[in-house]
Amino acid sequence: MNVVLIVAHPNVKSFNRAIADTAAEVLRKNGHTVLFHDLYAEGFDPLLHDEEIPHDASLQPVVESHCAEAASAEGFVVVHPNWWGQPPAILKGWIDRVLRPGVAYEFLEGDRGEGIPRGLLKARAAVVFNTSNTMQEREVSIFGDPLENIWKECVFGLCGVRNFYRRVFGVIVTSTPEKRSEWLSEVEEVINRLFPIPVKSKKQC
Repeated sequence: MNVVLIVAHPNVKSFNRAIADTAAEVLRKNGHTVLFHDLYAEGFDPLLHDEEIPHDASLQPVVESHCAEAASAEGFVVVHPNWWGQPPAILKGWIDRVLRPGVAYEFLEGDRGEGIPRGLLKARAAVVFNTSNTMQEREVSIFGDPLENIWKECVFGLCGVRNFYRRVFGVIVTSTPEKRSEWLSEVEEVINRLFPIPVKSKKQC
């Protein structure tokens, strides 16, 4: 199974990167191909330019490569901090440029974009891991947990991926090494559950 793994955090020593590395290790151990992208480390340009908007636009090679990976992906894992109830700008730009019409969704013939799109992604599952310095109870009661709706409905749901799981780790700023170790064990459990060793591989063992 090809799994696209995206991490968006400017610090390569962050807990976000530790989550991403742990997820990648488990995925590979289970026999999956990991298409790993640290957007900050790779210097991904998040700016969507006007000439890139048309359906048949000529895309930059790096964006075209990301689009091909997203279209063929059988799973997604996304890791990022909660910044103002939103993904970091670099990740929002990745969504804008990569999950584009013809790749992640389409409108029916004759629809100019005012209707309900049809999701095109063939991924069987999508996982989002977030870090936060806000207590989850406050995030839900005061802010309505906007990241849940963004990823579950506005992104993956719209693009056709209904098997969705999200986990928020926090409060990061006061967490101990022991607590972070527990959280990474939970990451392993989630990845093993949603992206297990393929049945065919088990029979071959």
